[in-house]
Amino acid sequence: MAESDFSTTLLVPLWTLLAFVGLGWLCTKRLSIDPRPIATLLVYIIAPLTFFRSLTLGGPTVDYLLLTLGLFITASLIGLLTQYLTRHWFAPQEAALLAFSAGTGNTGYFGLPIAMVLLPPEGVTLYLFSLLGITLYEFTVGFYISARGRFSVRQSLTRIVRLPLIYAFLAALLASALQIDIPEAVLDGMEVFPSTYTLLGMMIIGMTLGNVAIRQWDARFITACVAARFLLWPLVSLIAVLVLQPFGISEHLQTTLLLLGVVPMAANVVVVAMELEIRPEKGAIAVLVTTLAAPLVVPIYLQTLSRLVG
Repeated sequence: MAESDFSTTLLVPLWTLLAFVGLGWLCTKRLSIDPRPIATLLVYIIAPLTFFRSLTLGGPTVDYLLLTLGLFITASLIGLLTQYLTRHWFAPQEAALLAFSAGTGNTGYFGLPIAMVLLPPEGVTLYLFSLLGITLYEFTVGFYISARGRFSVRQSLTRIVRLPLIYAFLAALLASALQIDIPEAVLDGMEVFPSTYTLLGMMIIGMTLGNVAIRQWDARFITACVAARFLLWPLVSLIAVLVLQPFGISEHLQTTLLLLGVVPMAANVVVVAMELEIRPEKGAIAVLVTTLAAPLVVPIYLQTLSRLVG
């Protein structure tokens, strides 16, 4: 694909997602909509059903699950390392939010629509199982890191146990292991959840920004978030592809790993921060900065990294 065609292909979904952010901002400014119930809805209903459906359709295999495990471990190590390095430089809640955000990216709301443009169905399946590893980090290790910014160890673990995405993942694995066929009517009825997941996930950034004042701008915090997302993760994804190339990595998996490394900050930074009440406004500003940069940064990064890996 020519560079101009490549950029054009990416710009359409990128600007669409930014339009969802603007729509969320208008909802808060004009309709005074409270984003907190929507954050709860995403965490406890929409995300679990979205991933249960995707896993059921994808058909978990050992190779896919190893990919999920690899991304989960990578995200967890980055999050825990960031927590260790920043705990003396930021206030507890800010350090927790920064550590959580460092281990993840907007691989779902933002990256999945782009993956569906760039990859064939089998490539999208690879992306989904990679995305699942990062999402499991968000709702286990990442959620714990975030909760520890405000709650005790016991309270943090209790909140993790209540998260349904973990049980949706286990239910999908069990259904696959027992060869239980989910009725077609049920899967068709759940078809609405992936698009709802993307729409509300991006809108909630705008809704949170609608309540943010300019005095809440924290240049030091934003710089750290941007460095983790647009410097550390592209480097990690590049190294991962180069390490796997001698083992015969497929072109689809290569694109998947590179895409995971260049998406902006996760909208779930705002969702989780809102659910735990740990500075969601600071998270929203940092997410917006990286999301606004995405139409320029993502195509350039993907083309540059693709050249470097051949």
